[in-house]
Amino acid sequence: MIETLKGKTVLVTGGAGFIGSNLCETLLLNDINTVCLDNFATGKRENITPFLKNKNFKLIEGDIRSLKDCHVACTEVDFVLHQAALGSVPRSIKDPVTTNDVNVSGFLNMLVAARDAKVKRFVYAASSSTYGDHEALPKVEEVIGKPLSPYAVTKYVNELYADIFQKTYGLDTIGLRYFNVFGKRQDPNGAYAAVIPLFVKQLIKHESPIINGDGSYSRDFTYIDNVIQMNILSLTTTNKDALNTVYNVAYGERTTLLELATLLKKHLSEFDKSINNVEIKHRENRVGDIPHSLASIDKAKLLLGYNPKYNINDGIKKALDWYWKHL
Repeated sequence: MIETLKGKTVLVTGGAGFIGSNLCETLLLNDINTVCLDNFATGKRENITPFLKNKNFKLIEGDIRSLKDCHVACTEVDFVLHQAALGSVPRSIKDPVTTNDVNVSGFLNMLVAARDAKVKRFVYAASSSTYGDHEALPKVEEVIGKPLSPYAVTKYVNELYADIFQKTYGLDTIGLRYFNVFGKRQDPNGAYAAVIPLFVKQLIKHESPIINGDGSYSRDFTYIDNVIQMNILSLTTTNKDALNTVYNVAYGERTTLLELATLLKKHLSEFDKSINNVEIKHRENRVGDIPHSLASIDKAKLLLGYNPKYNINDGIKKALDWYWKHL
């Protein structure tokens, strides 16, 4: 399906970030004209350095909080993959104002710029945090609870704005509720590092990974290649019924944090046997964390033909190959 994008231009906001740079790479490998908009607040220049000499790649240093930057980035663009955001529940609790500025005001700027540029389709990163305090598993797109963090509020507001822009201005959108994405280029450093790269870094250094709570909390960990597949399907689908809605992006299986740490130890021990002896430690649960997360992916399968290729074990193996070489 990606062949249908030949001759088109795709804007990836947050294109120097973890998910964004992987999307840019896939587009460029398929000779698709790719524009990257990033302010490098959380994105890394090294993530896109290999792309800078590619004739199909254009970098715009700018901020989605600037409507002018958004208009510049959307010039002569056919499709948008909007990945730019400030992630992390703890960061949003510490600084809700900046999280809102980026994730809500920045999102609105991008919608306005895409509308004005007559972009054909706007695909954006939503979040599984939108399910909030709704406890039923698996998570089904049409049933959500109340948000449990400022971050979750911002991602839900994105969905509301996308719906309004379709109804009011005719801008076709698709929201992708990501479930705990992991893979190459995910940053293991910083106060808000995701759990998998953080644990990997700690284990490689023979430091104990610290689990919040007793380790029974569970997540639907989703390898990056599954996420790329969903983004491309969302850009290229010709099924009108598949547009202007939201989808879970996941594998459809859950893994406890204790199982995750054990799995990482097992596979990293193939590189360094002494890692098997590293102790796993525990501390108090974190405010705003959802206890359990498991996605239904039936809607994505039905309407988009989604068929995730990588389960947690296969994804971990591929991710660890990369981390072992780069950490």
